[in-house]
Amino acid sequence: MGGQSEEIEYLKSLVSQLNDKISALETQPKPPMSPARQLRTILMGPPGAGKGTQAPRIRDEFCVCHLATGDMLRDQIKAQTPLGMEAKKIIDAGGLVSDDIMVGMIKNQIENNAECKNGFVLDGFPRTIPQAQKLDGMLSSRGEKLDSVVQLLIDDQLLISRITGRLIHTPSGRTYHKLFSPPKKPGLDDVTGEPLTQRSDDNVETLRKRLTTFHSQTGPVAEYYKSKGLWHGIDAAQSPSVVWDNLRAVFVGKK
Repeated sequence: MGGQSEEIEYLKSLVSQLNDKISALETQPKPPMSPARQLRTILMGPPGAGKGTQAPRIRDEFCVCHLATGDMLRDQIKAQTPLGMEAKKIIDAGGLVSDDIMVGMIKNQIENNAECKNGFVLDGFPRTIPQAQKLDGMLSSRGEKLDSVVQLLIDDQLLISRITGRLIHTPSGRTYHKLFSPPKKPGLDDVTGEPLTQRSDDNVETLRKRLTTFHSQTGPVAEYYKSKGLWHGIDAAQSPSVVWDNLRAVFVGKK
């Protein structure tokens, strides 16, 4: 009987020690998020290469904000913000919105958008070396720097066949294709059932002009980031899931 009592007392003391250990661990402050879990990247690629498919996945997987500068500019103009009204005047006059305005928009998002606290994926910017340099300067002033620059590579002719069949759910940015990735019901978004649209500039003639401009602009930008050891090229003609696996390997590999 005595042996049993001793064993019970011993087990009680073990339980007491474990409870003390648990209490001590629970009261310890949680470590802050490691910078290694942050991601600051640029996603480059011609129209239709798959940025609209991959950028939201990067956003969701790494808990960063997706800054599509074209959409941001349109939102500013629609909301009639001071920046939007200034940009609209320039665009209406046939001019190009200045690099300072574009970088200012990005800086504003990084500083004020809670979704950007862990980093960002930039889509549509920078398009020129001066823009890349201004972006570098802005990040440097914040004590930050880019982790990577990924370019989606694809043949122009394949792009043309991809884009001329592209359908978009404007509110969410979800994209479909009449041939390659059709919605479950023709012309309707799978999630909401709302109508899909085709961008007015998704035609062969307009697309050829956009591709020519893209190649002339982004060639030097790609070289700029190659010289810094940040550039990664990914074959965007592969299935979206394979492209994603390759993208993720770049981001995880940089950590």
